[in-house]
Amino acid sequence: MSSAPPEKPARPFRRPQGGSRPNQHRTGRRPQRLAEGRVPGLPVDVTIDRIVGEGRGIGFADGMTIFVPLTAPGDTVRVRITRLQGTVAHAEIEEILEPSPIRIEPRVADYAASGGLDLQHLAYADQLTVKAGAITDSLRRIAKLDPVPEIPITPSPQEWGYRTRAEFQIDHETGAVGYFAPNSHRVVDVAESPVLTPEVQALLTTLRDDKAANLVPKAAREYRAVSGDAGSVLEPTSTAKSRLVMRQIGDDLFRFSAECFFQANIPVTQAALDRVNQIADVARHSDGIALDLYCGVGLFTVSLARRFPRVVGVESMLAATKHAEENMETAGLRNGRFVTAPVEHWIAGDRSPIGRVALAVFDPPRTGAGKETIQHLLRLKPAHVAAVSCDPATFARDIHGLIEGGYELVDVRGYDMFPQTHHVEIVAHLRRQDA
Repeated sequence: MSSAPPEKPARPFRRPQGGSRPNQHRTGRRPQRLAEGRVPGLPVDVTIDRIVGEGRGIGFADGMTIFVPLTAPGDTVRVRITRLQGTVAHAEIEEILEPSPIRIEPRVADYAASGGLDLQHLAYADQLTVKAGAITDSLRRIAKLDPVPEIPITPSPQEWGYRTRAEFQIDHETGAVGYFAPNSHRVVDVAESPVLTPEVQALLTTLRDDKAANLVPKAAREYRAVSGDAGSVLEPTSTAKSRLVMRQIGDDLFRFSAECFFQANIPVTQAALDRVNQIADVARHSDGIALDLYCGVGLFTVSLARRFPRVVGVESMLAATKHAEENMETAGLRNGRFVTAPVEHWIAGDRSPIGRVALAVFDPPRTGAGKETIQHLLRLKPAHVAAVSCDPATFARDIHGLIEGGYELVDVRGYDMFPQTHHVEIVAHLRRQDA
């Protein structure tokens, strides 16, 4: 595992001009007065206890639980409350009064121009600790697990320069080309982004050059940039027929159009796939088929087809299921079937014809599988489940539903798909208790 070189703690942060008055201190007002709207906007001093979901620091002051982004555990900060719900406050940093010993200088000083690098002010080893803590916190609070198993995090071989795909925004009025500012549709002009691979950075440079030369159509306001093993794609997201990308993962070649989802960090994708395959190797000793829900272009399905007599992949995007079929054929496999349908609709139907299910893999979007989908999955009684997620909170909610339905949690692991950000990929193995 590589780690960032030691750096001195960052200099005190001061909010740009226009923030709250710096000479105001903690008000001491009771939470109910805050809830009446008399205090939001005034500064409060708080020490950050830890980082929780969505990369926000959590601290406690004046009877409030305060969430503050862009903080480090141990920071003492003066914050401005922006939103209050009862005694839960959301705030922004006005000033770092005493930086945490683990705070370092961020590589991209302007967070708005960083593309969401909300943990770049932490050394890499500390980022991994934060991500393990976020998963643990969600499993304890939402899945109601006690004790929570230790969560190992597989690091990314590249802490920077790992993203093989990105989306860039264009503001034709201002001429800006880059990313949306946080929580807005204002485009921040970005010339370089240190998390992009050299190939995707070159695509950003090309797009900026084309914009400067008035070669970008006025109707095109968002571009996708995707690099493959042979060639790259730069195209408007509104393109009717997206171009093909090829990517080798292990021994398998995947072809997919640039519009289709595929993970951006290839070495970590391989590590997560290896873990799903390990779970499949255990599950294959049970009778039945494999299900791959939210299967995309067949990343997991191809490997599952080598381990089970039959596999069914379900995906709502037609282009993705077509590519999944092609990728299965490229691998020389004929025991897979793909269904183009929303998972929540497909799984709610009569699925008795598919027979016994030895393993169900599900890799939903950030919103998770959801309560109803989990209930229908329980009806199928898979002997084993491989739950893949990119959000600790919705992951914990889905896991809670499975545990309530008679499954035991065997193992949980994290995978650092997006260094410098709070995002983390999760793979869990669950086993039906009566299997």
